[in-house]
Amino acid sequence: MHQRISVRAIVRKDGRTLLLKRANGRESILGKYELPGGMVRDDEQPDDAIRRIITADTGLAVQSLQLFDAITYTDRDNRTIQYAVIVYMVGLSAGGERLKLSDNYSKYVWQKMSNAHQELMTDVSQIILGIVNNSPTTGVIEEGAEQKDVSFSADSRTIIYSDGGSRGNPGPSAAGYVVLNSREEVIDQGGEYLGITTNNQAEYHGVRLGLEAALRLGHRRVDFRIDSMLVVNQLNHIYQIRNRELWPINERIISLVQQFDKVTFSHVKREFNQLADGMVNRILDEEARKSSV
Repeated sequence: MHQRISVRAIVRKDGRTLLLKRANGRESILGKYELPGGMVRDDEQPDDAIRRIITADTGLAVQSLQLFDAITYTDRDNRTIQYAVIVYMVGLSAGGERLKLSDNYSKYVWQKMSNAHQELMTDVSQIILGIVNNSPTTGVIEEGAEQKDVSFSADSRTIIYSDGGSRGNPGPSAAGYVVLNSREEVIDQGGEYLGITTNNQAEYHGVRLGLEAALRLGHRRVDFRIDSMLVVNQLNHIYQIRNRELWPINERIISLVQQFDKVTFSHVKREFNQLADGMVNRILDEEARKSSV
């Protein structure tokens, strides 16, 4: 597998994030919105690359850079290519209000979004914003030309936070999930004591329980939020699953996923997964109390 390095920028103004609409490129990204960014040249550092690309594609001047995260994903158009994406929070120089787009883009928006994935965005931007955004969608779009055809309001997707934990690894383990609707209101939650397993096994069981709950509730499009980067990358087929103990659970998850219209898996920081984490700890605490009686 070949690996390529790219950079992406999260540029914000008044609580809104800058997105650019592709005017060229392969079919899977053409006409979709993405975070500013591109490939790093062989002769430059990533921070120099993001400054160069932002200025070239938007005419904006970068005032500050803050390293936010690094992710990997496999190009769905060419499964032999894996991208390492370095993500920066970018501050603009004063007066940088109007954009001058390069031929790579046809439109831009400053958009408020929730952490729900958006159909009009490229895969990598969906992944990054799944990590970053955790505020309600407003549906407000401002600036840029001919934007009436764009809508990023929350759709009918269901959001599921899942988690699993083992006190001992391996040790007493539990898995939990919390289901939210598109307005981020809790509509279902639950969990299960698993006995003696590992952390990774428990994480996978959390996904299984969430999928089973979504099927029971009749939901067809599901976005998972998981705080284990390893599990997310395995479920997105970036990493292979080498642990044989995970194979039966993974097979069950695959069979469940096939019953949905669409299922996505995104990484979130642990502090954004407190609902599912709390469910896991409550189950483990209750089991510990039973054992002590």
